[in-house]
Amino acid sequence: MKVVIVGGVAGGATTATRLRRLDENSEIILFERGEHISFANCGLPYYVGNVIKNEEDLLVQTPEKFKERFNIDVRISQEVIKIDKENRKVEVKKNDTGETYFETYDKLVLSPGAEPINPFKDVKSDRIFTIRNVNDAEKVKAFIKSNNPKSAVIVGGGYIGVEMAENLSEYNMEVSIVEKSPHLISIIDNDIAHFVHKEVKKHGVKLYLNQGVNDISEHEKLLLTLDNDKIETDLAILCIGVKPESNLAKEAGLTLNEKGAIIVNSKMQTSDENIYALGDAVEVQNIITGARSGIALAGPANRQARIVANNIEGITSTYDGFIGSSILKVFNYSLGIVGLSERVCQTLKIPYKIMIISPYSHATYYPGAKMLTIKAIYNSETSQILGAYIWGKASVDKITDILSIAIQTKMKAADLSALELCYAPPFSSAKSPVNILGNAIENEINGLVDTISVEELRNEKKTYILDVRTIEEYNLSHIDRAINIPLDELRENLKKLDKSKEIVVHCHSGSRSYLACRILKQKGYNVKNLIGGYIMYDIMKND
Repeated sequence: MKVVIVGGVAGGATTATRLRRLDENSEIILFERGEHISFANCGLPYYVGNVIKNEEDLLVQTPEKFKERFNIDVRISQEVIKIDKENRKVEVKKNDTGETYFETYDKLVLSPGAEPINPFKDVKSDRIFTIRNVNDAEKVKAFIKSNNPKSAVIVGGGYIGVEMAENLSEYNMEVSIVEKSPHLISIIDNDIAHFVHKEVKKHGVKLYLNQGVNDISEHEKLLLTLDNDKIETDLAILCIGVKPESNLAKEAGLTLNEKGAIIVNSKMQTSDENIYALGDAVEVQNIITGARSGIALAGPANRQARIVANNIEGITSTYDGFIGSSILKVFNYSLGIVGLSERVCQTLKIPYKIMIISPYSHATYYPGAKMLTIKAIYNSETSQILGAYIWGKASVDKITDILSIAIQTKMKAADLSALELCYAPPFSSAKSPVNILGNAIENEINGLVDTISVEELRNEKKTYILDVRTIEEYNLSHIDRAINIPLDELRENLKKLDKSKEIVVHCHSGSRSYLACRILKQKGYNVKNLIGGYIMYDIMKND
């Protein structure tokens, strides 16, 4: 069998090596129009920031190693410019000479990836950059070294934008992010975005939110004209987003969706059964909702590559879909993201509620425990976990991974409570944060407590607020309307509370106030626990 693969990196290169492990005798040709067939593109911002020192560290494989170890014919700096699916051949152009030739195939694999969106291609300037490959990162580093810029603007506050802002800050530049959405990382919920904003601002990054860039012009510096502001800067990096690079597939007559993504079936076959496609350029299914869209993450691309290779070699394999598991470093914190957001639940009319807890990463009596904030979105009718965010300095990846498995296997709150997870004081607590999350959701589902969110509280101007923290905590800072009765003094002061009023109870994180709610509810009071406690109120108030 002869297999031709178009594009390397996570999708194409992984497909090639899996094919070879399955079949020693097949002929495998991999075309890559760039210079590198397999590089760590997720590491590019950290290469710009010199966290990753050497370019070689980004290169996972070289053409020479591919040939030596896997006997794969890698042809770099050669671009497939046309597919003739009727005759099963592709036309290839050599970048150095412009010469073209044809290569036949039995099976064709498309892994073209996605290209950065750049609405300012007409602006000719060596101060404007996009980040897609190692060469792009090299250009940014070379510009910084030669010009010693004092300022930089990141256009787009998504994953790459936030990572680039952090790494450019290492050069002691004044760094700004312009984001058209109301908050950074537009796919996340508004309340969690406040944590991101606080950490980014703490490191001196300026935010221009709810603003698009209407024009870029170059004078002595770049001038960016926003909806409501103007910014002068020494360089700009466009991190607006990506779009499927699917022109080759379109011209070949393969079926695309309205956004230009290649439509594939569960075996990753396109509308032509002899042509497979994978990675950032394809449309796949969300496991939870059944909706179809693209997912520009390396993890799904790697899994799809295995499935493509299996099916080519006669091992029936299917890709069931994605849930969007990801993690992002934000200066000194990490943000784990998995599953559905509140916005998606609202759009799809999925009945849901939220739970926010703030446990510690491990036993507090062992040194180094760090407080986490975990938000879960769950189906209010079934208690099935739909989505989660994890914010903190430790154990974020572990907890995100556990909740990713929980969502993929359609676990409910009781299932989280029942999970047997490893424990020793340096690593976790006897009740892990995931167990605590399950317990908290179960408590609400079983009617042991009612809850109210910070946003809901803001709209209830006449609500009676009870702060059960210590007097010292209350005096340090508190909600303006709140009265203070410390939890340990609550039973002796019940007569101070009005049973005819709804009482919103809070503490620092929600744990002590849950106990207060149990006391008051059993005494006949109408009470609600503030989700996330004063932590959430304070973070949303001050952003």
